Amino acid sequence: MTDAGKISEGSSYDVVVIGAGPVGENVADRARAAGLTTAVVESELVGGECSYWACMPSKALLRPVVARADARRVPGLSAAVQGPLDVGAVLAKRDEETSHWKDDGQVAWLESVGADVHRGTGRLTGPREVTVTAPDGTEHRLTARHAVAVCTGTRAVVPALPGIADARPWTSREATSAKEAPGRLVVVGGGVVGVEMATAWQALGSEVTLLIRGGGLLPKMEPFAGELVADALREAGATIRTGVSVTALQRPAPDGPVTVELDDGDRVEADEILFATGRAPRTDELGLETIGLEPGSWLTVDDSCLVEGTDWLYAVGDVNHRALLTHQGKYQARIAGAAIAARAAKAPVDTAPWGAHAATADHAAVPQVVFTDPEAASVGLTLAEAERAGHRVRAVDHDLAAVAGSGLYADGYRGRARMIVDLDREILLGVTFVGPGIGELLHSATVAVAGEVPIARLWHAVPAYPTISEVWLRLLESFRGQ
Repeated sequence: MTDAGKISEGSSYDVVVIGAGPVGENVADRARAAGLTTAVVESELVGGECSYWACMPSKALLRPVVARADARRVPGLSAAVQGPLDVGAVLAKRDEETSHWKDDGQVAWLESVGADVHRGTGRLTGPREVTVTAPDGTEHRLTARHAVAVCTGTRAVVPALPGIADARPWTSREATSAKEAPGRLVVVGGGVVGVEMATAWQALGSEVTLLIRGGGLLPKMEPFAGELVADALREAGATIRTGVSVTALQRPAPDGPVTVELDDGDRVEADEILFATGRAPRTDELGLETIGLEPGSWLTVDDSCLVEGTDWLYAVGDVNHRALLTHQGKYQARIAGAAIAARAAKAPVDTAPWGAHAATADHAAVPQVVFTDPEAASVGLTLAEAERAGHRVRAVDHDLAAVAGSGLYADGYRGRARMIVDLDREILLGVTFVGPGIGELLHSATVAVAGEVPIARLWHAVPAYPTISEVWLRLLESFRGQ
């Protein structure tokens, strides 16, 4: 690894990447594959939020929860898995998946592709110029001949409520890295982080209360997704209260309980409170003002992830607010890396829809799996989104419990599938599945949506019997009136 303290003033690279999470790593990899010299600047752990405080630890916590739930629905096995989870073993596996919050392996990988790693905080100090403040306080300037890529991601937003500082609330970081299950946990927010962490900690022994300002869970998905997940959470023992907002917090003793005051006058007491209420871009201290941009703002980009008004600055991943998902950020990184390389070589750049240098999927085919029990998965547009966009569409629904594969998967299977058909082009604009074991079913839908596969051709994509994928045949039959 390059030691930032030994880098001379004026070090120059073809590409400088700020942020070494999965997105920054992939930009660096694509740039190096094209033969461009590349520096990566990271102020925390190489591998980023996903590796240590988001995707990996959260899914490590959730996997035994879902596996036990599935096993409890299988005759001949259910009696053997009625006991509690081994919390210590679950947390140990979580720690293993995060490499115990050490990034040696991630650093080694970046070095293996030929990128120089600079430890410290990177800040723009002019066009194509990044100043790195190393851990020892020294500053070193890096210049980029072709591009600077901002891959700094987002941070959790905690509302400015009375008593918030003394309450020391959890954000997603604390929720995924906690060393023990709190006795009582209040979760504020019904989005993906809220429902996944409620699912995990309820199963690990916490008494969970979900406080939702709106009318239901998972508001960005089809309404039935949140309804099915809410039903399962209640059956697991969680309390869900909708239409309420937190107005203040009290934690008189540092090691005592926190009292949550609500706008309806009620109070809830808990040992910990998690705010899962949104994200903000990590651009406050990025030096955007030195290039005429607003500190703390989301960075608006074109489909090649080039920041509007520049010909050298790229914003890739969550920081551009297009699709706040790790896999989508890595997709953008592949697109941006290819665009940077093409422009550096003065080669043609194809930014037409679905072109080699256009992140078109950000608009049309974003896949997401929510790892609750049941799982919820979607790609593309919901019915409401398609109608708002002016498409002439039809929603086709099917009960997932009505296919042979689901009955074999689990007794008492509950789930639902929906596809959104563009009636003018007879292609799919969106697909949603909710039910046990459907996460791995999503990629078939993603291929159909991203590939704009005609309904007439999908009719010839034969699902194997007896699998849950047979729901595709049933959806198509319903659409064709058969």
